Amino acid sequence: MPIDITPERITAVEEIIRPHIRHTPVLHVDLDDFGMAGLPVALKLECLQHSGSFKARGAFTNLLTRPVPAAGVVAASGGNHGAAVAYAAMRLGVPATIFVPSVTSPAKADKIRSYGARLVIGGERYADALEASERFVAETDALAVHAYDQVETLLGQATLGREIEADLPETTTLLVAVGGGGLIGGIASWLRGRIKIVAVEPESAPTLNHALAADKPVDAPAGGIAADSLAPRRVGNLMFPIAQAFVGTSVLVADDDIRKAQQALWDTVRIVAEPGGAAAMAALLSGRYLPEKDERVVVLVCGSNTAAVGFE
Repeated sequence: MPIDITPERITAVEEIIRPHIRHTPVLHVDLDDFGMAGLPVALKLECLQHSGSFKARGAFTNLLTRPVPAAGVVAASGGNHGAAVAYAAMRLGVPATIFVPSVTSPAKADKIRSYGARLVIGGERYADALEASERFVAETDALAVHAYDQVETLLGQATLGREIEADLPETTTLLVAVGGGGLIGGIASWLRGRIKIVAVEPESAPTLNHALAADKPVDAPAGGIAADSLAPRRVGNLMFPIAQAFVGTSVLVADDDIRKAQQALWDTVRIVAEPGGAAAMAALLSGRYLPEKDERVVVLVCGSNTAAVGFE
């Protein structure tokens, strides 16, 4: 496993970024509120983090622990990472250029622009935007901030695992959505097997599921309703050995399950979640993950950048 992603470094990073990030709240619900057999569940609302997702943690870690050149920072993103890097750059007075694929939602593109970053459409999928951003780095020497396969990014996301364990010490099971794996890899680096971690992915973008089956990161389909947040071509090399060691279960959910979870979160508790942000809840509501009666379950609602809810 990456030797740089230690509990000591995670704690040090948390102290550095704490003034810049929110300690997000927990909402306690019961599954009977959602028409299911009763079971207490805690929702960790990281969807209320700055820029609308957990990504702000990794973004601030990169910008506060690495030297930033005059050319500023550059990131490739399906949307949330770009918004987070743009937000952190705005708050720290750093120029930012964000490459996104054409599948990025208008809500996320608008948010990136609202933070003053330069937005560039780079191809149809995240992998295309990443290649375009790498060409930009070669031309300008800007600081590249990777969405998931970078030590600083993993360290930043790991602070969320630390926060969850501190807030909810009785937790036995944590459901986490997976795209490139920076979030679950960071969280697992902190928890190190103390809590069962369930990885949740769309059936149309099973990157970690396929990697675990192959015993190495491999290319996987990259489509579906959450393609702008949970559909890289493959999981990160840094996170994969962490997942092998500390992720207990991999679950796939259908796009329809994710849509229903979005609707249920809004109808029942008035929480707005984008598709990727609702994926972990989809595993529970669809029955793809069935907890035992004695499990103390936390569901990570990790993103809210959607225009699905209109106010008229």
